[in-house]
Amino acid sequence: MIISLERFDRWLNEDGTPTQRTAEYIEAVTRVVNLSTPIVGTGSPEGVVIAEPTQMYMDDAGTASAIMYVKKTGTGDTGWILI
Repeated sequence: MIISLERFDRWLNEDGTPTQRTAEYIEAVTRVVNLSTPIVGTGSPEGVVIAEPTQMYMDDAGTASAIMYVKKTGTGDTGWILI
């Protein structure tokens, strides 16, 4: 979930470091960007690539027309489906 910008009182602490709210916002945005960028590798990710649900994976070899996968379940290396 992305934190609404309107709720920020300050972006930085007096010493110039990000406030806790700013750090949480940056973390949330980074997570969304990372999940929207596919992991690229060779072969199926099943049993090999650890990711969170919704992560995309692209097989750069395209073996047997298997090119794009999405992580459907779990947070380990299983739960990938071919799309």
